[in-house]
Amino acid sequence: MSSIALFVLLSLLGLSSVGAEDPYLFFTWNVTYGSISPLGVPQLGILINGHFFYFPSTGMHRAAGAFGGLRINSRLLIPVPFADPADDYTVLIGDWYTKSHKDLAGLLDAGRNIGNPAGVLLNGLTGKDNAPLFTMEAGKTYRYRICNVGLKVSLNFRIQSHLMKLVEMDGSHTVQNDYESLDIHVGQCFSVLVAANQEAKDYYMVASTRFTKYSLSATGIIRYAGSVVPPSPELPKAPVGWAWSLNQWRSFRWNLTASAARPNPQGSFHYGGINITRTIRLASSVGLVDGKRRFALNGVSHVDSPTPPKLAEYYGIADKVFKYDSISDDPPATEAPITVAPNVLNATFRDYIEIILENPERSIQCYHLDGYSFFAVG
Repeated sequence: MSSIALFVLLSLLGLSSVGAEDPYLFFTWNVTYGSISPLGVPQLGILINGHFFYFPSTGMHRAAGAFGGLRINSRLLIPVPFADPADDYTVLIGDWYTKSHKDLAGLLDAGRNIGNPAGVLLNGLTGKDNAPLFTMEAGKTYRYRICNVGLKVSLNFRIQSHLMKLVEMDGSHTVQNDYESLDIHVGQCFSVLVAANQEAKDYYMVASTRFTKYSLSATGIIRYAGSVVPPSPELPKAPVGWAWSLNQWRSFRWNLTASAARPNPQGSFHYGGINITRTIRLASSVGLVDGKRRFALNGVSHVDSPTPPKLAEYYGIADKVFKYDSISDDPPATEAPITVAPNVLNATFRDYIEIILENPERSIQCYHLDGYSFFAVG
């Protein structure tokens, strides 16, 4: 297959010390299609500057190796509720299929499930090579940003003999609690602080499957500076059962006293005193449409319109491209058939909307809420 190249210019705004415009940082991303073999099976994957890293949330891109980390830090004007760490590390965990993205899409189009993954990866590796991924110096504290970039499976992440202090979830600072392990669902990102307060040796990081009848895992090594002692072969065990995960989730709390993306603290905005203007219940479902396996919200399986909705709105041709409110604010009857269409809801500016996500299926569904500030409350 011929290579394709795409150059992406990314601008990140920083804090300027003068009264002029904020300075820019420029990055060039060379996106190509090349050979990868994270589980020993040669596959074609998406590469950026020679590595298979970035993070899409639609289509089958992720099955082609499209994942990676981009760190966004607060401006210097905005304080964060913890001291600067000695270093900042990105940990990308996720399930992996050795079938190509075309094969996986073909299974869905044939009315079938994509099946179980072939393995789990940690920063693109299984851990068999035993090479250290990160180094810590005794007595210092480090920030680890952990994201589940897989397709399907929830994973549990833990570090041998070390506690993790949760400080951020998907861009929101949290009340800081210590955890021996964390269940991280598809699309979730957590930031934790890890203190290098153990014996100076090597330690395993472990990512393993949750809520599955099979067990898959990947490991990575954290090395204390100067260590020549290998990690203990006895890996920390993962929790068992869904109740443990639910109780852990209930322990997560938004830190309303921490500063947001503005100088005033989030706690100055009284979320509990706002009247809900509208409630939208979104129920997931799965079924066959013309023999193809499709997933839906309130009976509609979304498909991108030929013209992007915002572009159609700008030129005043939205009614020729898609229909607003093809679903209601409440799920249809369970026996209602699934239809395929662009799924666009109208909302009134400054309305305060409660969104309830429902999953009556036997398998876990993960929702990606993008573009605004969302935080689960119940």
